[in-house]
Amino acid sequence: MPFIDCRVTEKLTEEKREAIRAKFGKAIAILHKPESYLMVGFTEGCALYFAGKKLEKGAYVAVSLYGNASSADCGKMTGAVCAILEEELSIPGRAVYVTYHPVSDWGWDGANF
Repeated sequence: MPFIDCRVTEKLTEEKREAIRAKFGKAIAILHKPESYLMVGFTEGCALYFAGKKLEKGAYVAVSLYGNASSADCGKMTGAVCAILEEELSIPGRAVYVTYHPVSDWGWDGANF
């Protein structure tokens, strides 16, 4: 039950949105989660500031998941997220924050897991 919330400074075309979504879908396996339950959300055109300066290109990505993931796996996922955003949007890794949010109660389809 993962959710990837991706906030970027740019406006995305449908093609870019789909390309990033597909790559996130493959990368989620790093956290031992199936793409079949992955939800991805995009917030575009965000004003993001880092070290007191507005970023021309930047991203904040929050990964919520049912249960926990190891620090090693989260590190690998951060590498994958940064690589995807660099490849698709030319956002450098130094302008990307990735956070992880393990959740013990997760609801879907009228019930909780």
